[in-house]
Amino acid sequence: MSALDYWDQYALEHQKHYNYEMAKFIHDLSISLRTPNILEVGCSAGNDLTLFSEELGVSGIDISDIAIAKAQENLPKFDFKKASISSIPFVNDSADLVFTRNLFNYLDSDMIKNATDELFRVSKKYIFNIELFSENEEKISDSPLTFGRNMKNYWMDYKVKIISNVDMHEEIDPKKSRFTLLKKL
Repeated sequence: MSALDYWDQYALEHQKHYNYEMAKFIHDLSISLRTPNILEVGCSAGNDLTLFSEELGVSGIDISDIAIAKAQENLPKFDFKKASISSIPFVNDSADLVFTRNLFNYLDSDMIKNATDELFRVSKKYIFNIELFSENEEKISDSPLTFGRNMKNYWMDYKVKIISNVDMHEEIDPKKSRFTLLKKL
């Protein structure tokens, strides 16, 4: 099964992957940061965006046609586009909050610099990543190919303030993810 086939299937089965506590965490964080324009990169079927008000400017991108179709079906008032993290179709400084969840874990190491450049470019105020953590970036799984990431290390060369870099509580995400929140300077 190719990586895209895997993500297509993941989107088709999105209900079994829904994590209410994670969606609530992301929603509440956005509200506390006062970010009316939110962009999720790697949004799949939109599970993490389900609690957002339709009055906010909520957008998502994903490389899977099936994921985008499911997201549009599930959350028709939001803006979803097929796109890659390496070329986000938004202008500079266009989203108050840009985030990924478990996206960098699946990128080849040589793609990470371009991906972080793109997140930084489209973010107006805040960026966060929730990624499976590994200090040494070791491989976690072969199917699909998955690597632990230490996102704080990737952000050190950018003009950002690291607000938080902590492990997610197991009641929110039992997968041992790390939450890294940045403020763009």
